[in-house]
Amino acid sequence: MEPLMPLPAATPSFPARCLLLLLGAALATGLWACAPATGPVEREARSTLIHPAGASSEPAINIEALELTPAEPDQFMEDEIARFRALGEWDPSSESTEELADAIYDFPVVMNKHVQFYLDYFQNDLRPTFSRWLARSGRYVPLIQEHLREAGLPEDLAYLPMIESGYNLTAYSRARAVGPWQFMAPTAGQYGLVINDYVDERRDPIKSTRAAIAFLGDLHGEFGCWQLAVAAYNAGGGRIRGAIRRFDSDNFWEISQNDHLSRETRHYVPKLIAAIIIAKNPEEYGFTNIAYDEPLRYETIEVPRWTSLEALALAGAIELEELHDLNRELRRLVTPPDQASYTLRLPEGKSALVMANLPRVRTVAEVAYRTHVVQRGDTLTRICSTYNINKTTLLKANSLRSEQLVIGQRLRIPVQKTAYRLLPEDADLKATAAVMGGSAGGLVLHKIQPGESLWLIARRYGVNANTLAAWNDISDPSRIRAGQQLALYLDPQPLATAPAAASPTKRPPAGGSGERTTVASVQSKQAPAAQSRPEVTYYQVQGGDTLWSIARKFQTTTTMIRQWNQLSSDLIHPGKRLLIRLAEL
Repeated sequence: MEPLMPLPAATPSFPARCLLLLLGAALATGLWACAPATGPVEREARSTLIHPAGASSEPAINIEALELTPAEPDQFMEDEIARFRALGEWDPSSESTEELADAIYDFPVVMNKHVQFYLDYFQNDLRPTFSRWLARSGRYVPLIQEHLREAGLPEDLAYLPMIESGYNLTAYSRARAVGPWQFMAPTAGQYGLVINDYVDERRDPIKSTRAAIAFLGDLHGEFGCWQLAVAAYNAGGGRIRGAIRRFDSDNFWEISQNDHLSRETRHYVPKLIAAIIIAKNPEEYGFTNIAYDEPLRYETIEVPRWTSLEALALAGAIELEELHDLNRELRRLVTPPDQASYTLRLPEGKSALVMANLPRVRTVAEVAYRTHVVQRGDTLTRICSTYNINKTTLLKANSLRSEQLVIGQRLRIPVQKTAYRLLPEDADLKATAAVMGGSAGGLVLHKIQPGESLWLIARRYGVNANTLAAWNDISDPSRIRAGQQLALYLDPQPLATAPAAASPTKRPPAGGSGERTTVASVQSKQAPAAQSRPEVTYYQVQGGDTLWSIARKFQTTTTMIRQWNQLSSDLIHPGKRLLIRLAEL
């Protein structure tokens, strides 16, 4: 099979560079950036542009399930070792260990009873699993072989991830090794792989391959033998050095006849050799009709920090799982904040569409619902504490009039999330950008006060904290300072219309936006005041309301509401009635 290389990232032309600047500006105004939090959610319904107090963010896919996948080879380890032990003592004699001088191998392949054990094991007990590994190999082996060839290493080493992870990017071993090459964190750091809250480059098939090649090259440079180098890849160089000194031998098969090396390391080399033999001669060993995965192909695009994969998927009409699979190192479906720009991989042929559509993607705050099944001992207070919501919100979301619960009862728990919308092609993007960037639109400037955090400010305005960080190009949300000015871009909301004069508003149904009593319709502040316009109205605070959201509803300011109601702070509680002086609007 001819190796297929990924498409290189072309140097952007002048118009393309201008477009990248536009994308960066779009990100700065919060048009398509947000980092969802983790945690599975059962969706039931959505309500657009609602920000309940205390609600958390919902991910589009189950990130936890994508982060950790038990390494398949680990699952058979105990059985392998037990059977391997039954083979008896190692016999390093030349009669029992025959090197195969076949031109198709560039790794030192030998045949002995230990290699034969794995040939039989893969063909019989592990046939379904090994068939799956062969199929996956089609996606990664051509690319790995190309990198090995460039480094001057044996191309047969491309089959080492087969026995490490089965070519699974999210493989996680009992020893806490991660990725297709199963790097431990210290070794990964030594070879330049970044691991933090936002990325784990051990899961990147390209970067981890380069690191593994450098590691294997160093091991071969020290031991001068590929069998010992591979054994050291498994056991560590110190263990192999100790075995060589102790037994005065640099022959893997000789030092393996003693118990100095673990059984896992002793069977590691024959296991690799067997995998190489079958992978290069599948039909000879009964593996026919393998549907090999297509070789990995992709294009790249430069995006700013805090860029959401969900926004990119929408812009390019790409399945989110497919996009995440190309960028599996991203742990939160968002580009890391500590880099001004980040290179993302896209499916082949999608970069032009993504570049064209990204400026038209907008963020929308939504509310989804997860389900809580009431258990023995549950109380409304305990449930509210678990999900960080208030009682009024929970009662209204479930149309409950009392706090009495029944075991087995299913409660709807509101969860804030950020969704994305693609504007029509004929949308006036320039006008939209002008509105978003000017005081005539939803721009709000907030001066940080002593003691305020980004999360507190985000909750006060009913936005996602990561979106707020993206709007202001903040790389570390925990490091903001008093006096710093933050820009928020909030969609202006039209005023609600109340009933005609002398008709009090009816109490809204459970889950409504709030109780209001008034005697005339509320007009926009640009309209001239009619003689029938009342002097005041009252608004009853509902669960999820903030002083800021109420001020927006009536097109006034939080300062004015505090003055009208003698409030010493922005803190309000559900049930409180606020006076609104319409004559001053």
